[in-house]
Amino acid sequence: MFRENNQHFQQPLFDSTQLMSIKVKEKLEKSWAPIFYENVFCKIDEKPFAQLYGTTGNPNFPVNILVSLEFIKHMKDIPDTELMDDFYFDYLVNYAVGIRTLGEKHLSDRTLYNFRERIYKYSVENPGKDDLLFGQFVTLLKGFAEKAGIRLDEQRMDTTMFMSNIKKSGRIALAYDVLVKAVKAIPAGLAAGELSKVLEPEFKTDTLYRAKASESDTKLTQLLNLCKEALGILDKLPGASKSDEARILRRFIKEQSVEDENGKLMPKSKKEISSGSLQSAYDEDATYRKKADIGQSGYVLEIAETCGKDNPFQLITDYAVEANNVSDVAIIQDRLGAIKENTDCKDLYVDGGFCSKDVSDSACEKGIEIHLTDMSGTEPSKKLPVTDFEIDEANNTILRCPGGQVPQRAAVSGGQTVAHFPHSACDNCEHRAFCHTKRQKKDFVVRISLNAVNAGRKRAKVQEFKKENTSKRAGIEGSNSALKRKGLKKLKVRGKAKSKVVSGLKVTAQNIKRFTKYLLGGYKPKILDAPPNGIIMPNPA
Repeated sequence: MFRENNQHFQQPLFDSTQLMSIKVKEKLEKSWAPIFYENVFCKIDEKPFAQLYGTTGNPNFPVNILVSLEFIKHMKDIPDTELMDDFYFDYLVNYAVGIRTLGEKHLSDRTLYNFRERIYKYSVENPGKDDLLFGQFVTLLKGFAEKAGIRLDEQRMDTTMFMSNIKKSGRIALAYDVLVKAVKAIPAGLAAGELSKVLEPEFKTDTLYRAKASESDTKLTQLLNLCKEALGILDKLPGASKSDEARILRRFIKEQSVEDENGKLMPKSKKEISSGSLQSAYDEDATYRKKADIGQSGYVLEIAETCGKDNPFQLITDYAVEANNVSDVAIIQDRLGAIKENTDCKDLYVDGGFCSKDVSDSACEKGIEIHLTDMSGTEPSKKLPVTDFEIDEANNTILRCPGGQVPQRAAVSGGQTVAHFPHSACDNCEHRAFCHTKRQKKDFVVRISLNAVNAGRKRAKVQEFKKENTSKRAGIEGSNSALKRKGLKKLKVRGKAKSKVVSGLKVTAQNIKRFTKYLLGGYKPKILDAPPNGIIMPNPA
């Protein structure tokens, strides 16, 4: 049965601070614990979590304590055993979660695990509903921004890949894991012949460690056909055909093999394997992506954060977890609405991976201006840049060529801007070899697609503001690095739902740490630009 925790608002009869000396109390008041209690613990809205519990039975353990402990765990990057010890014996942690008497509450580790399981299960069963932890993230973000005077209108965005709790493995190791998982689901005595030896240590050694590189295709073919045999057995068992093991087997066989004329499975070539194919027998959601010549199986985390120069520090404003083969363009299009709604962002700084006309149009509709540090694709090199032509901004007609010649006539037709020049103007032009003109019987004609015109303008704008845009976007790399140092590089959970929950906790913990550091005076005050006489004036704020 769900019940809100309001006991922390009542003064307890026995308070551990009553036994503290004045000096110790002063140190407590100057620590992170009171900041966390006032600005995090007291701001957690427990009501959305009521749907995780029934309407009868014993009252739940306080949700605001459980959520706060999750934040503290990722702030300190500690295992559950240390977190439990801190809850029982660290008074700062107790004070932060509204407990004033050390040892007042008992928390079973199973209670903590069950709470996580409820959140995981809710996120899987309710994909279209509001994310419980994301709602708390937004609430805390707005509170921190208001108290610290953080402007949310300027932001930057980036994505970074990370792994779930799976191993890096080749096709043979993956085939072995899928086969072993399936054989374990087959009742004893039903697996005959070579299939009966799969669980023996010698089979693993021979398959994974003793095989020569030249035997790879042979071993993979053997494993695929054993997988087919195991699937045939599971399909004949009542209920087993719908089991997780059978489903993973079917998917693996379909993605990795083709059947020859004799009904034998043969491995597909590597080029035929999709990036969305199964990467682990224990994590069906993980995908493969190669970015900057680095291949990785797992997921991608998108984060956005403030980047205003006047902000005393920056806050992460948005996050999302997707399979890592989802493009940056698809991710930003999906997140623009939430970013606008939650923070009223007006300027967003991104790299070339987010460059797309659809992104620009979607951002424009929401009142967000996209600032690119570069553009995807290759800049044209054989011809003169489109921007060397003087083109009317309103109607896209060519007004003047790079040589300064005015066209005889110009118009826009069929998605192109077209201009005609006399032979006398183009024959002896110094730009002739690299110009877009083509000689005709009566004149020279220039045809440039409107897409190229728009891309040229955008590329010119990127180059004009590249230094400023790059400067504002660069800091987000530090945020990605900080998250990875706190365990994001390889999470200790599997599956998209669990990865999203843990990633969200780490992102929220990062904001809490920054806000706490700010209130404790950990950030140097900003200074204004130097005045004309060269004297640097302190920031009055």
